[in-house]
Amino acid sequence: MYWKRLSQEQIKERIFGGLNKNISYGTSRIMGVPGSSLDPKVFNKDAAASEPYLTALVENANHIGCHTLDGDSESFFKGTQDLEIEAINICAEKIMAGKPGMQDGYVATGSTESNLEALWIYRNYYNQVYNARSSEIGVLFSEDSHVSVIKGIDMLDLRTCLVEVDKETRMVQEDSLRRQVQRAVDRGVQYFIVVANMGTHMYGSVDDIQLYAKVLEEQDVMYKVHVDASFGGFIYPFTNPFNELNFANPKVTSICMDAYRVLRAPFGTSVFMIRKGFMDYSLTAEASYVSGKDYTICGSRSGANAVSCWMLLMAYGSKGIKNKMNRILTRTDQICEELDKRSIEYYRNPYMNIIAIKNKYVKRQIEDFYGLVPDDAENPQWWRVVVSAHVDNALIDKFIAF
Repeated sequence: MYWKRLSQEQIKERIFGGLNKNISYGTSRIMGVPGSSLDPKVFNKDAAASEPYLTALVENANHIGCHTLDGDSESFFKGTQDLEIEAINICAEKIMAGKPGMQDGYVATGSTESNLEALWIYRNYYNQVYNARSSEIGVLFSEDSHVSVIKGIDMLDLRTCLVEVDKETRMVQEDSLRRQVQRAVDRGVQYFIVVANMGTHMYGSVDDIQLYAKVLEEQDVMYKVHVDASFGGFIYPFTNPFNELNFANPKVTSICMDAYRVLRAPFGTSVFMIRKGFMDYSLTAEASYVSGKDYTICGSRSGANAVSCWMLLMAYGSKGIKNKMNRILTRTDQICEELDKRSIEYYRNPYMNIIAIKNKYVKRQIEDFYGLVPDDAENPQWWRVVVSAHVDNALIDKFIAF
């Protein structure tokens, strides 16, 4: 897990070099592209000129399609597409331990889209390769999983296989998993999609992929695993050297990770990655007006967000991001130590920056004062604390003393 950091000057040079390879709406003879640069009466191009990300935002590149695939992509924005490809490769190969050149992916609009993309691909894969009906495809996921999984099941007409978790450890209960798999098989489900969490959004809990695999393989059914690392993708692989939820594990086929959480990219920046050969199952051949066609749910998407992800990876390098995540982890440890001193009960994965505190210990004013998030707004049992980069020691001290 190593890549070299670049200086600010090197970053500027690479981004402005990429933008120079793109079309410029103001100087190029372009009349067929359904877009333009941001309106200069509202967005000051001159003020943004010295900042590479702001310039990319104003230039408004459209990164429609999946550019890691062999073949054509829209040539209008090749310069910034190349930066996106580099960012995808770093995430897939360096952070998620994939083999060089063996993963495809793109910068999606968020983890909801990324999770939907995975379900869509696997639904189509089972449909096209095995002639499976939607009623024969089940999605296995824990009750702590993100709501986007439910959305995807509803939109794609798949079968729900919801697994209970232990309310204290937040781990998938093996007996519940076995019941759900057996019940699904009895109802005609022959193909499974597993959504395994690397840091659930409420608790930061991490699923045991080997448990899912053991139960499914005992039933001798087909399954594919998608790892929802939207919360943990940019911290857990750096803090836990024994991470199994990556491409080094042959049971994992796809992963998503949100760059707008701990990495601090703009909202709407999620990295979706999948092993070579599977993006073909999301090909929308009818998008014949797009060079290289489209493979994504969102279609048109901001090239500037892809640039922001690349910038952050390059500005820190692997060592810098590891140090950054360890500092966040240390501050999370500090809060947990203070909670332990006060005998306050909470759940926390030791490699994550999320703490879920039991409701009975939370004063009624503190959730509003510090913007804590409940597991259930109407009947809260837990309140979530996320230790992000802006949560410094001074803020921690005030929180503990409240």
